[in-house]
Amino acid sequence: MRIYPAIDIKDGKCVRLKQGAFDEVTVYNDDPAAQAAIWRDHGAEYIHVVDLDGARRGRGYNDGAIARIIAAAGVPVQVGGGIRSMEDIELKFSLGAERVILGTAAVTDTGLLAEAVRCFGPDRVAAGIDAKDGFAAVSGWEDTTRTTALEICLNIKSLGVNTVIYTDISKDGMMLGPNVDATARLLKETGMDIIASGGVSCMDDLRRLSEIGVSGVIVGKALFTGAVNLSEAVRLFG
Repeated sequence: MRIYPAIDIKDGKCVRLKQGAFDEVTVYNDDPAAQAAIWRDHGAEYIHVVDLDGARRGRGYNDGAIARIIAAAGVPVQVGGGIRSMEDIELKFSLGAERVILGTAAVTDTGLLAEAVRCFGPDRVAAGIDAKDGFAAVSGWEDTTRTTALEICLNIKSLGVNTVIYTDISKDGMMLGPNVDATARLLKETGMDIIASGGVSCMDDLRRLSEIGVSGVIVGKALFTGAVNLSEAVRLFG
């Protein structure tokens, strides 16, 4: 199980939101590239980056910060947030991203997702499925669809997608534990590589996710607050 320390970028800074609310922002580092170097030095083998402004606005907004993160990280970086065209995808790869994550586009533009997988391969293109009460949310989590996360996963699997980052929005940034049951159901019903995201608060949460067989876990606030030690998490679960 791979541990992905998270760097969420808003207005060029490393932040965390509470349940995806843009007015519930905590700034943890004014320099996201420096934060990437910190995660690397603590054992990160892969870093997860989201352009929050891009996710909300539908286009890349923090590409300069992303480029600096990738340059400083020294390990592979996956990038999401506002990637909704082939030009956006190609730009992120040109910045040095190892993998791109299509979120809103995975729900609303499956043609783009299919084309991206054909062009770049399933190892370099992942889908980000974010759910509120089981239903997929898009546009920086501000709009909720009436399509379930499971329905979307089964649909995109038929397009050749192997990897899904699954986030339970109600858990994100709350430090109340991940939605292990919902994640386990996705794993069982889809057979896809699921990277769990949202709510990790302690080492026991990582153990529970490891036991159900997720391929990776994204950890954000728990690392910034010290509730989870990255070096120890990588040693035990990575």
